[in-house]
Amino acid sequence: MAREDLTNAKRAKKDEFYTMLDDIALELKHYKPYFKDKVVFCNCDDPYESNFFKYFALNFNSFGLKKLIATCFNGSPIAGDELPLVFDITDEEPKKTAYKVEISEVKDYNGDGAVNLTDVQYLIQNDKNVLSLLKGNGDFRSPECIELLKEADIVVTNPPFSLFREFVGMLDKYNKDFVIMGNTNTLVCKEVFKMFKEDRIRTGYTHFNTGMFFYVPDTFDKYHHIEDGRKVARVSTSCWYTNLPVEKHNEFLDLYKHYTPEEYPKYDNYDAVNVDTYRDIPCDYDGVMGVPITFLDKYNPNQFEIIWQASGNTYANAPKEILEELKFNPNIKYGGGLGAPVLNGKATYTRVLIRRRQPKAVPYEASESPVPMAAEGNE
Repeated sequence: MAREDLTNAKRAKKDEFYTMLDDIALELKHYKPYFKDKVVFCNCDDPYESNFFKYFALNFNSFGLKKLIATCFNGSPIAGDELPLVFDITDEEPKKTAYKVEISEVKDYNGDGAVNLTDVQYLIQNDKNVLSLLKGNGDFRSPECIELLKEADIVVTNPPFSLFREFVGMLDKYNKDFVIMGNTNTLVCKEVFKMFKEDRIRTGYTHFNTGMFFYVPDTFDKYHHIEDGRKVARVSTSCWYTNLPVEKHNEFLDLYKHYTPEEYPKYDNYDAVNVDTYRDIPCDYDGVMGVPITFLDKYNPNQFEIIWQASGNTYANAPKEILEELKFNPNIKYGGGLGAPVLNGKATYTRVLIRRRQPKAVPYEASESPVPMAAEGNE
């Protein structure tokens, strides 16, 4: 147990990337109607430093939340100046103690005419039902955190990068709505990609693959700059994931290019053609196409069907019927793994294998008035 706790502690330090409040607000404003009368669970968030907790506490009434729950994993080395709390249990900030905060209302307690963090601070300090210590270490996988998850409607947080796949799998298992921060490298991980294929996850509105800044602990050696006395690191591969509706994933891509064998060569080991960018998807090719993984940010399941992915682990993970449909040739191997797309004897980057959905024909009904034909002249 001691070795496991030490491993978890080391992993936790490497996973401490704290999302900026402006980035949270920029993304979450798009989902406001979905939060009304809902229980929101921030299950990787210490209120001392979590801007997710801060955002929902400030917007509790405007979002019409039913309840806000936040739990943390054994405290954190970052001092929380934004929301200084006082624990009746210890009279000081318990840096290494896991606890939970549950809020079911936020009022203007100080009578200044506005609901702000001062009111939240007052609520937590004066209502013993709001804040309590957890029995365990606050790990999102712990039994008591799972019970809180069962109570929640929507999970919003920045989970540990190293445990992202496990975190998403847990949300999927308990059928929870979510808006979470992640890394584009996980787009093609087996668990996450399967959810994309089944339209149970999608990218969010903002910051896809453009890079984001995060606060990091003072112990981090590598960082981008100092802001307000805190180290800030840039993660170039960050993005939002959700299973709530996102408008752009209902938009149809305008396809204007036409297929030619020269511009769209076929892979050596798949019955599919290569497409260098989603902008070049041909409008008249009905077969399977391999597109860059960034296509998933534009994916509209009404326009395209995801068949599978072409990557180093395709042969190990893809169902037999999928491999047969793609006419995968296991005898062509390039580099590590078996399944990376090979083009003219050279491996290419991982590709998402897609196919255009055929537009459904609208059946003619007799009640419709056809365009009248020109009357024949009398001979």
